[in-house]
Amino acid sequence: RYDPSVLWFDGEWVEWWMPEDGKDLYNYVRSLKPDIIINNRVGKGRKGMAGMSEGEEAAGDFGTPEQEIPATGLPGVDWESCMTMNDTWGFKSFDHNWKSTETLVRNLIDIASKGGNYLLNVGPTAEGLIPQPSVERLKEMGRWMKVNGEAIYGTQASPFGKLRAGSFEQPAWGRFTQKPGRLYANVFEWPESGELSIPPIEGKVTKVYLLTAAGTQTLEVEQADAGVTVSLPPEA
Repeated sequence: RYDPSVLWFDGEWVEWWMPEDGKDLYNYVRSLKPDIIINNRVGKGRKGMAGMSEGEEAAGDFGTPEQEIPATGLPGVDWESCMTMNDTWGFKSFDHNWKSTETLVRNLIDIASKGGNYLLNVGPTAEGLIPQPSVERLKEMGRWMKVNGEAIYGTQASPFGKLRAGSFEQPAWGRFTQKPGRLYANVFEWPESGELSIPPIEGKVTKVYLLTAAGTQTLEVEQADAGVTVSLPPEA
């Protein structure tokens, strides 16, 4: 009736659920819909918060790191970080430790720059109402995405460095994402120098602009063997 594209399991930590149960259920679901995507919590091999499964025989199509963003991504596999807006998954009237919209947006960018997906939890009340702090943050994120979503939707991980410890290049000022023929510099901290330094890029840079200007205002750029330098306005 509903024809889901993704089936997300949880609770595999209970003692009576065995690896064979996960494999059997995974194979059964796939027999009903061969192209469905199933998370790795259908099985039993998840390595704690790291979110990946042990061994090639473990069931599941993608990893699910919880309440964390892997420092170097998860090379060679599909994954999504599942995180809360405050400290709990369900609704708790006394949990007021809300993450700021800035933190939520930066988490989104950080995850996208490492090739992952962002699963952001919302805990409704017993009456099915979304808490107002969640509503406010989602609306603010929506406004940001309306302008900058091009740098998130359909992008791939940063092209600079490799996703392994000690070699993943993450500039102090922000994160990179990319599409064919386009590089997105997601700036967290606006450089006081007025210049944005980018590692060497293959091919010639033909145009640089701010997404906030809808491509109408181009920025000065210098490209050399050592890298690319972009002259920025005083503020975004």
